[in-house]
Amino acid sequence: LYLCIFLVPCKRSTGTHIRSTMKFTSATVICALVATASAFAPASLNSRASTNLFGADANQNVFGGKSLEYTGGNDPNNANYVKLKDALKEADTQRRKDRDAADQRERAAEIAREERLKKIAFMEDMPDSQPAGTVDEFMFKEGVQDQLDKLDNDLVGLVAVKSRVKEIAALLVLDKMRRKLGFETAVPSLHMSFTGAPGTGKTTVAVRMGQILAKMGYSRRGHVVLATRDDLVGQYVGHTAPKTKEMIKKAMGGLLLVDEAYYLYNAANDRDYGQESIEILLNVMENNQDDLVVAVAGYKDRMDKFFSYIPGMMSRIGNHIDFPNYKSDELTKIASVMARDLEYDIQDEAYPVFMSYIEERMKLPYFSNARTVRNAMDRARMNSAIRTFEKYAINGENGGVCSVSDLKCIGPEDFQVLLDDITSADSDKRIFA
Repeated sequence: LYLCIFLVPCKRSTGTHIRSTMKFTSATVICALVATASAFAPASLNSRASTNLFGADANQNVFGGKSLEYTGGNDPNNANYVKLKDALKEADTQRRKDRDAADQRERAAEIAREERLKKIAFMEDMPDSQPAGTVDEFMFKEGVQDQLDKLDNDLVGLVAVKSRVKEIAALLVLDKMRRKLGFETAVPSLHMSFTGAPGTGKTTVAVRMGQILAKMGYSRRGHVVLATRDDLVGQYVGHTAPKTKEMIKKAMGGLLLVDEAYYLYNAANDRDYGQESIEILLNVMENNQDDLVVAVAGYKDRMDKFFSYIPGMMSRIGNHIDFPNYKSDELTKIASVMARDLEYDIQDEAYPVFMSYIEERMKLPYFSNARTVRNAMDRARMNSAIRTFEKYAINGENGGVCSVSDLKCIGPEDFQVLLDDITSADSDKRIFA
């Protein structure tokens, strides 16, 4: 560059001036070249030390040390980038997985077709005399008859309810016999609606149905989970769904009984959170009917109104069972069953007194059928205990020694106290008798 600059021809002038200028220019060019070479020379050349640019290591970086090597930088987004070969390898792996999954689906479909053809051939070749077992065999072997017997022993009356339960059990038994022969079967809709007054046996029937379903293999566990609005509906936004799903999780494999289900829906409040719980229940009833049976219970008139608001609930329930109120003689039999279970003996003279009490109590508000009988039996047991304690412990009869029959006896005087509380009490206090 310097040489090109200073060798540019100059205008001819006097000879002396040109020669002196050329001498000055030549000296300047030589000095500039020497300075430039010295400035760009490596340090080893300035120190007159010999340097081997291509030493023994052919891969040696001759342009600098480790400070010039790529270390990844300090950009926090570097972790988001991958090498091209890693990306290609990952893509090949994903394609291989997708291909394997497609092959498995195709193989599964082929196996299903083969099984279907075998089944059709078996059904065509099967003789009409092929044994499928007897109904009694399935009823006793699976334990269904035992549960129906318990239902008869635990519940007095309710002939229509027991008949409906037996019809459902018959459907399950025949469906299992069809499955044994190879017929196409599908899980029937087992969701239920129990309507009736309090104390008519809705929870007892639900427990027996859960056990029957477990015996027949239609539920894994057969347990019953009782839920109300407080168990399903939250108090603020985002609270309802977790509570409802938690109760559903507890009931999976059994039966979920929603008592007084009409309280889930509040038609007067559009912002009520109960609608969210209902939507979750409807979804589970549709998609998980093979692992969960949902039963709703409540008063018949209110349940009918609830179904009118939620038609999707009505259409998903295939078994509607109405529980009628008990009659006075049936309630007397219920008292006898309760006494038997508690190992008490009700004297024959005491039954007419108890029936008179029940007939008077049925005229008053808040009558709850079997629950009222249970409360009456508790009071009769207490009256019997007080009478026995006064007779032997306080009065000292028979030296204070009582017999086994005294400890088990419930007499007419024990029920007469309850009847007197109704007939002699004020009108506003009779409901507490």
